[in-house]
This record gives sequence, structure tokens and C-alpha cells, in this order.
Amino acid sequence: MWTYFDKRARRLGILDTKLAQAAAIFFALAVVKVVPAIMELSAWTFLGLAAICAIRPLITFYGPGEEKRQV
Repeated sequence: MWTYFDKRARRLGILDTKLAQAAAIFFALAVVKVVPAIMELSAWTFLGLAAICAIRPLITFYGPGEEKRQV
């Protein structure tokens, strides 16, 4: 399954990727408009979630390349 989605994702260009990011942001804004109590959470909660979500991309970006990775 991962191979299938990886092949499909590689077809996306930078514009497609950025449009998908914008769609996710607008979806999040719509959720906040529908459920405004979400914004009453602490800023630390959002920063913590951002850090958790950033771990995998940072490891992928700064980690060893494919030639050094052991499977």
C-alpha cells in the first residue's frame, strides 16, 4: 500500500504540493469556525502538536540518505 501511494505522490509537483497544503489550512480554518472552542486551548498545546508532527519530516530531511540507511 505504501509503495502505491509513494508512486502516486511522486507525480505531484511543487504547485500541487503547496495547493494541498493550502487546502489543509483552509479546512483547519473551517473547523475552527465551526468549533470555536478549539481556539481556547493553550498555545503550548498547538506548539507541542506541531513539534510531534514535525519529527518524521525532520528525520527524513536531515537523517542519513537512502545509501546509508539499513533496512
